[in-house]
Amino acid sequence: MLTYLLVGAAAVGLWYLINRPMNYFKRMGVKQLNPWPILGDTYVTLFRISGLGDFVKNTYNSFGQNRYGGIYQLNLPTLVLKDPELIKQITIKDFDHFTDHRGFVNPEADQLWSNNLFALTGQKWREMRATLSGSFTSSKMKHMFEVINEAHYNFRFTNDVIATSAFGLKVDSLEEPNNTFYKMGKAITNFTSYLVTLKFLLLLVLPKIFYYFKISIFDKETTKYFQSTITETIKVREEKNIVRKDMINLLLEARKGNKIEDGNAIETGYATVQEDSYFGRHQNLHCYCRQYFQNILSDKVNFKQAKYLTNDDIASQALIFFFAGFDTVSTALCYSAHELAVNKDIQDRLREEIRETDKLNDGKLTYDALLNMKYMDMVFSEILRKWPPFFIMDRVCTKPYTIEPKYPDEKPVHLKVGDLIWLPMFGLHRDPKYFPKPEVFDPERFSDENRDQIIPYSYIPFGVGPRNCIGSRFAILECKALIYNLLLNFEIVPTKKTTNRLRLSKSSFQNAVEGGFWLGLKRIKQ
Repeated sequence: MLTYLLVGAAAVGLWYLINRPMNYFKRMGVKQLNPWPILGDTYVTLFRISGLGDFVKNTYNSFGQNRYGGIYQLNLPTLVLKDPELIKQITIKDFDHFTDHRGFVNPEADQLWSNNLFALTGQKWREMRATLSGSFTSSKMKHMFEVINEAHYNFRFTNDVIATSAFGLKVDSLEEPNNTFYKMGKAITNFTSYLVTLKFLLLLVLPKIFYYFKISIFDKETTKYFQSTITETIKVREEKNIVRKDMINLLLEARKGNKIEDGNAIETGYATVQEDSYFGRHQNLHCYCRQYFQNILSDKVNFKQAKYLTNDDIASQALIFFFAGFDTVSTALCYSAHELAVNKDIQDRLREEIRETDKLNDGKLTYDALLNMKYMDMVFSEILRKWPPFFIMDRVCTKPYTIEPKYPDEKPVHLKVGDLIWLPMFGLHRDPKYFPKPEVFDPERFSDENRDQIIPYSYIPFGVGPRNCIGSRFAILECKALIYNLLLNFEIVPTKKTTNRLRLSKSSFQNAVEGGFWLGLKRIKQ
């Protein structure tokens, strides 16, 4: 009898230990879903019941009118923010409490990853961000436009644009589709296999083991390739005094402390993240509120530049530039092509603007001409609204913080150091409260007459606050240039396999669709 009692008590105790973490938000008075023991809410993506995008949107909708709600990534509590005002409060006004992204790996195990801007934390991130900010202004993008447009003019892929602009390499993926740069890029951005999925889930649930055993995110072959490529490029340029209008040149100039003349340049578009000459004073153009940056610019927050950029530092920034742009930009272009194919009236109107621009500029595309195209910006802003590059962005609480109640049914939410927050872009952008008929592709949302009606911080395709995506200008410029050249020469048409309603893939963490994109190109006779 005693044995049965002991076994029963042990079973109850084990059940309590397993389930207690899954009631974390319930004890705080925060609405949560129905997490599974151990697996939390991520069983949905683990067993491929739903892709990450649909999981984010469905989770967002499940919290109803609440300003926030709680989910569990395995046993890791994660607070999902729904309210634009609260997002503004946390990511800008009280940014000093949420300065970091979640870390994964031991810096000693993977220096190439841990030294990039996305992975850096604390003061190291502040110094690197301040150092790099000047390299991603609209003026610097205008400076680089020549090498960007060269690849588009030849109808090559985003692989080639990143190769030439970030790594200083000449790659032609049409002539050599299986080039080494492309194969390494595919390897480093592959998130579809069960092995990769399992690896990232283990990183979530057993980060200390990964840290202790110095396990790297990327395999040694690919990291060695990118690192050696950058090192050799820098060596040749410094020895032969080669200057090229690309990202490596900008980073080398930043290392020397030199400044390339900025001048005035047209902003890349509505979705661009604005940056002032003082790092930290930036926000989406449509909701730029300078008073919210007083905390960031105060003396207690030090944004001095890094003293010196090593070759490894430059290689790390080039890698994250590649990692962020290789797949996300090409996917954005696929979504662009699809929406233009199934919305012929929008495609025709955009082509007419392109033809007028081409005629006014005697057939030569310039930075200013491209960014003066209003309808182009409306179309691409809507692409980023309906299909944002990332479904979510995260923030880690770095100092204790309390979300004060706003409504009678709310309680104070006390966040401790290490607590995780999600900014659910895919949910916000598909919320009919902010974007009526969100499934409809409608560039008119971003017309001069309508854009002022968009609720600030409900549209954040590149994130928000000081930890926004530093490469937003480059991504927008790259996509617009390719769309311009494509529509000038081709009509994008549906095929028998084209579907009007795309379904997000259940087998990938990336922004991919089931069955891929099926479209045709019809040559336009000049």
